[in-house]
Amino acid sequence: MKHILIIGAGRSSTALINYLINTAEEQDWKVTVADSDINIAKVKTAHSDVAEGVELDVNDEAIRQDLIRDKDIVVSLLPAFLHPIVAKDCLLFSKHLVTASYLNEEIRNMEAEAISKGLLFMGEMGLDPGIDHMSAMKTIHEIKESGGELSAFYSYTGGLIAPESDDNPWSYKFTWNPRNVVLAGQGTAQYLNKGNIKYIPYNRLFSERKVIQVPELGPYDVYANRDSLPYRKLYGLDDIPTILRGTIRANGYCDAWNTLVRIGLTDDSFDLDLSKIKTYAQLVESFILGSYPDIKTGVANFLDLSVDDEIIRKLEWTELFSDRPIRLKKATPAQALEDLLLDKWALKKEDKDMIIMQHQFEYELDGAQKKIVSSMVTKGEDAVNTSMAKTVGLPVAILVKLILQGKVTLSGVHIPVMAEVYNPVLDELKDYGIDFIDEYISA
Repeated sequence: MKHILIIGAGRSSTALINYLINTAEEQDWKVTVADSDINIAKVKTAHSDVAEGVELDVNDEAIRQDLIRDKDIVVSLLPAFLHPIVAKDCLLFSKHLVTASYLNEEIRNMEAEAISKGLLFMGEMGLDPGIDHMSAMKTIHEIKESGGELSAFYSYTGGLIAPESDDNPWSYKFTWNPRNVVLAGQGTAQYLNKGNIKYIPYNRLFSERKVIQVPELGPYDVYANRDSLPYRKLYGLDDIPTILRGTIRANGYCDAWNTLVRIGLTDDSFDLDLSKIKTYAQLVESFILGSYPDIKTGVANFLDLSVDDEIIRKLEWTELFSDRPIRLKKATPAQALEDLLLDKWALKKEDKDMIIMQHQFEYELDGAQKKIVSSMVTKGEDAVNTSMAKTVGLPVAILVKLILQGKVTLSGVHIPVMAEVYNPVLDELKDYGIDFIDEYISA
């Protein structure tokens, strides 16, 4: 009897756990879900006789190894920095490993030993990274096989709020790690444009956003991801002149977020003096120089905007001009902003989230310039059964099934860029409404 171990039962695990439990019932397998919170693990497995929830402190080596020792495959939904300790145990006990996180160098260095033991360690098997790799590579391979030569590749993904649940002026709510949202883009983004490396420093990132069109939804903002250059090698596009990856947000979001960057509210490098700065109005005021009748007018003047500007209305709705107290006893400006947004951008129970992914391929075929715009839009059911959880968890779960059924026989350390993986996974994802619509454009 095959036995699956899932480590981590957090926000992105629901769809994955349910899929693998359903599969285990059909295949006469077993599933164990381990989490530091045993109540969460038990709740997510209580509906099935083939599954059990157990408690795990991942740093407890003895218990961790006891769990891994008798399993056939391990799914790690832990934070990425914890994957290597699980991977080492998988090598020790000869178990396959699948994760949704970016592969780090420590796991990549396990390649030779994984191959020698006939093990597959598959990373980056979620949404982004994951579905982005698979869907992009499928089309890239098709273009190359037809004789086409790629000249530009653009890839964008965003976790958003569905239009029917959009009830705030930012058109955004948290569907993923809030801290990552607040600190997004810090550093310098780099990409390739017509053979030239381009850099966008953080202070310009959101002002240099571009706009894309999403079928049936209209315009959306895109800002550049930190480093697009490694994807040339990952996707076999070493000679491509233009490559850019980015994050999708609602139209108008980037201009408004850029004002928070300009004011200084996304700064995570120093702690506030909360003995003097006790409200959000005082926090904003501490960053604005000069005299003004009220903080709203002061911010508008600083940003060279009218007090009636849509951006100012966004900031006012967020309560940045209010006497709302800062709840944290110690905080950086970014932490104070995050704590405020946790309330303002919280999903309601009935809210539906939305994932948008879009690839753009420009290529030459038979002397003609061509373009493919490939778009995916999926929506969640509610604040628990989210599209984010579905698109992160289902690709992992499907691959686990394929490995245990002997339909994927790779060994070594990989990401899902090969047809043996992406064809069956993408085909099955269509059954869950995760599919791409391709628009073919001739120049």
